[in-house]
Amino acid sequence: GLPPQALVDDTEDVSLDFGSEEELALRKARIRHPLATFFHLFFRVSAVVTYLFCDWFSNSFVACFVTILLLLSFDFWSVKNVTGRLLVGLRWWNQIDEDGKSHWVFEARKVPTIAASTEAEARIFWLGLIICPVIWTIFFFSTLFSLKLKWLALVIAGISLQTANLYGYIHCKLGGQKTISRVTSRLFGTTDVPKRQSRRISEDGTEERGKTGFR
Repeated sequence: GLPPQALVDDTEDVSLDFGSEEELALRKARIRHPLATFFHLFFRVSAVVTYLFCDWFSNSFVACFVTILLLLSFDFWSVKNVTGRLLVGLRWWNQIDEDGKSHWVFEARKVPTIAASTEAEARIFWLGLIICPVIWTIFFFSTLFSLKLKWLALVIAGISLQTANLYGYIHCKLGGQKTISRVTSRLFGTTDVPKRQSRRISEDGTEERGKTGFR
């Protein structure tokens, strides 16, 4: 048989990482936020269905208009404030500073937690977020070409609300413009340090050479 030392050497290269396997299993598990997943699709799908078949239920244009607009508003609020944070760990909002200037803030969860979203939830979130604005864009052209101009304002409202959420979460996913500008400012700030030091040396060469001589 093999010497005992050879057996020890063979087992030293084996690493068992139960934590990563458990995390991967949780990521591929079934939906862990069923209520948030349901309402992520409920309001936006209900708005589309109501727009298509509202004539079957009511002859009142005002009632249909208000119902669809409320569904779109509920969808915008729930996706922006609840489902995005729970299903994909993203959040965006607008804040006004003391000077009265408006700032957009885009956040993304960096450290995964036990209650993090699964792959199925993330897939449902992004599919619903992308497909529905496309549907409302199709409604815009169909309304425009069929000359049903009374629905045009509602369709534009649907495109605006759902595109705003899509725009915000894409910025959250990509890091946002503030993160990009912060990284570039840090990069140019660090590259500008040698230039500033060389300028100091050229302006007062004897003093700087004296300091560097003691280092």
